[in-house]
This record gives sequence, C-alpha cells and structure tokens, in this order.
Amino acid sequence: MKVLIIEDDRQVAEAVKLGLTAKSHVVDIANDGVDGSFLGRSYTYDAILLDYSLPKKDGLAVCREIRAAGRSTPILFLSVMGDVHTKIAAFEQGADDYITKPFSFSELSARLNAVARRPSELKPTLLTVDNLTLHVEKQTVARAETPIHLTRKEFNLLKYLMMHVGVIMSRSLIMEYVWTAESDPFSNTVEAHIRNIRKKLTTKKQPDLILNLPGRGYVIDTPTNLLRF
Repeated sequence: MKVLIIEDDRQVAEAVKLGLTAKSHVVDIANDGVDGSFLGRSYTYDAILLDYSLPKKDGLAVCREIRAAGRSTPILFLSVMGDVHTKIAAFEQGADDYITKPFSFSELSARLNAVARRPSELKPTLLTVDNLTLHVEKQTVARAETPIHLTRKEFNLLKYLMMHVGVIMSRSLIMEYVWTAESDPFSNTVEAHIRNIRKKLTTKKQPDLILNLPGRGYVIDTPTNLLRF
C-alpha cells in the first residue's frame, strides 16, 4: 500500500511512517496543507492520513481540493478535536474515517486497512500470472509452488505489475507507485529492481514473465501472451 501522511507534527509523522514502512508500505510525508494538497492531487495513493489542523491550508480545504480533483483515494482524518460537529465537517468534505489523537498505532493501522478496502471493487489478496502467485496480505511469492524471497521494494514492484497483468506500465508510473515522491526519477533503480526480480523468477529454467519494452515500460503476462507485444 502507498500512503500519504499530511501532518505538521514531524515526530508524529515520522513515527507513523516508521510503523507503516515496517509493514512494507510506501510512505510520503507532507508537513503543510499546500504540499499535502499538491501530492494528494498529483500522485496515486492507496490511502491518505490527513491532519485536521495544518499550516498554510487546513485539512478540510485539502480534503475538498483532493475530491474536487476527482481523486477517490480513501482519506482518514487525524485530529485532537473529537466533537461531533468537527467530525461531521470532515465527512461532508469527503473523509472516509476520523480518528482522534492521541491514538494507538494498532488502531490506526486497522482503520487504515479498513478504508483502503472500501472501494467498490475490492482488491484481490492473491495475484496469479501463469504459475507465479503473490499473496498480498501474507506478503509471499511462489513460482511453481517454490517460495521466492523478495525485498520489500521488489515485492511492491512485482505486486504493482501483477495488479495490471497484460498492461504496459511506464517507468514513471512504477516510480510513482513503488517509490516516494522524493525519489530521483533519473536513477536506474527501476531497471535494477526489475533485473533482480526477473533473475529470481527464472531460476530452475522457468520462462520469463516480464517483458521490457524500450521507451514504453514493462509488462507481465504468461509467456504465450507476451509474444503479442
């Protein structure tokens, strides 16, 4: 899951980021409403954690702008204010959930997972391409029933490709989803991770499932279907 944290308390933001990255999530942080609104409208996230009181632009305005931009990303408000009127104001602007500070990370994680599962089409927990399987929640990968160890970044990259079987995913889209907004777009990190994944998936003379299309991106599919590209 890729999560955007919009929180001006840097200690809180870093603590939540640490907990989420430990669960293999990718996390971006914005420390004010202007930057948070820009990231929320410009990049693709699975969920947004949004502080109610922010410098430069408050959480209600940020939420309103993200929704006005056509983004349906689940938004979970964080606030020290727990009164009904404040909560109603957040929900009226498009919030999906609301949690009062201070909160436990376990509660935050549970609520985050809940709102991320709410879109009309629930995301599958088991992804399959040919004899390759990836279990999203268990974070396991196997090829022909043989377990394959991947790093966190490799797992998230492979998951992203398998979520779009047969679709050419550009390098920029992969960077946007798997890496943070601060990542260097000119580095060869995508290429390096793809090479490592392909090497691990093709052990025991298994056919390659990932095709590199120069200037276009990468696609994962069955060996037979890859012939049409």
